[in-house]
Amino acid sequence: MDARRRDEIPLADSLAERLARGDVFSEACPSREVLRNVTSRWGVLILVALRGGTHRFSDLRRKVNGISEKMLAQTLQTLEQDGFVLRVAHPVIPPHVEYSLTPVGQEVSRRVEDLADWIERSLPQILQARETAQTRAV
Repeated sequence: MDARRRDEIPLADSLAERLARGDVFSEACPSREVLRNVTSRWGVLILVALRGGTHRFSDLRRKVNGISEKMLAQTLQTLEQDGFVLRVAHPVIPPHVEYSLTPVGQEVSRRVEDLADWIERSLPQILQARETAQTRAV
């Protein structure tokens, strides 16, 4: 999103430029679905896991602890449809499928990795805030 507020967009910006950009605040904009896919719990973890390079399905399942096979398959398919993940099936028996990030997948994964890293570094402060809020609620 642009740092400017939506109501501060200069008149010089063309309607085509604004429409091409997307608007996650608009209910009808497809960017909202992409945002949901990228920032889902499994989407973030898979994107960060794939930053380490190409992985097979079973490798990803082990790395993303707690994800079911069904959810991993669905999330990979969604990220592939959004253009973030490349799926390569090798014609061998048994099937050998590898997953990696596309160039745009590399870009988005860097951004969500920064968020995940910030959460990990800030976890003590976040947990303290939770504890404080729970104490006040009692």
